[in-house]
Amino acid sequence: MFDESGKYKNNDHFFLTAKVKLEDVCNAPKGASGVYIVHELKNGRIELVYIDYSPIVQASGKIMHSNGGLYDRIVNGHQFGNIPRKKSWKQKLIDEEIDALDIYWYDTMNENTQDIPAFVGAKIMQKFFEFNGRLPRWNSEF
Repeated sequence: MFDESGKYKNNDHFFLTAKVKLEDVCNAPKGASGVYIVHELKNGRIELVYIDYSPIVQASGKIMHSNGGLYDRIVNGHQFGNIPRKKSWKQKLIDEEIDALDIYWYDTMNENTQDIPAFVGAKIMQKFFEFNGRLPRWNSEF
């Protein structure tokens, strides 16, 4: 679904289970900007459940992200009742009996590429929407 993923050389993924801390397993860089995609692994099935990006780019071209970049957005960003993801995702794993989350991240704004994270995130979301007729389950809006 994400055909452009090969374009972003600084990328990786990590797994989150209910037995580990998100802040310990997250390998996203603290100084990077880009998108991240969350897949649920449950009962031998894989489902894309969330798409997000960080940061905002101002008209001047200045990147406005927190000091922790993608790492901070993934770990400390709020979701599900304005709760930090390091807590809310762990609770989702337990409540929904999810085996693991597989989180992929892509650095889209660096010395090699200058793709605005919101634009890349919107392209991925559009492809998901065209294929499924809805947003990913954990995206309440876009």
